[in-house]
Amino acid sequence: MVAPKLTREELQTFLAAEFPQMFGADGGLSIEHVEHAACRVRQAFHPQFLRPGGTISGVVMMGLADVSMYIAVLASIGRVPLAVTTNLSINFLRKPSQQDLIAECRLLKLGKRLAVGEVTIRSHGADEPVAHAVTTYSIPAQSDT
Repeated sequence: MVAPKLTREELQTFLAAEFPQMFGADGGLSIEHVEHAACRVRQAFHPQFLRPGGTISGVVMMGLADVSMYIAVLASIGRVPLAVTTNLSINFLRKPSQQDLIAECRLLKLGKRLAVGEVTIRSHGADEPVAHAVTTYSIPAQSDT
């Protein structure tokens, strides 16, 4: 089994510095688990996430899917901040509960320039997924110097 290039603690520290609005005290995002090519991320529930009808907005779930993929990529390749999303396709499967969301991401392909992964999002404590995303990240060329 391949060890991750960055630990959960290293990723949490890096992301809190780079994205304090998301990973700071009020952002509500936390990394629960990380390994090479996979991670689990929690988005704490906040009433501001609700849209008409009392459901958590798609924007929140899309953001959670995207950041989960970023974490899985960085855990696998190391600190490469300029890795960016090139595609994200999401299916909203059912109405999420008004509670924390849990995203589980796994990389399907990790190449030198592209990573492809899938993210399954569930409401905390639920078995059935509320959303499923497939996403691609572009990895910048690494210099050998």
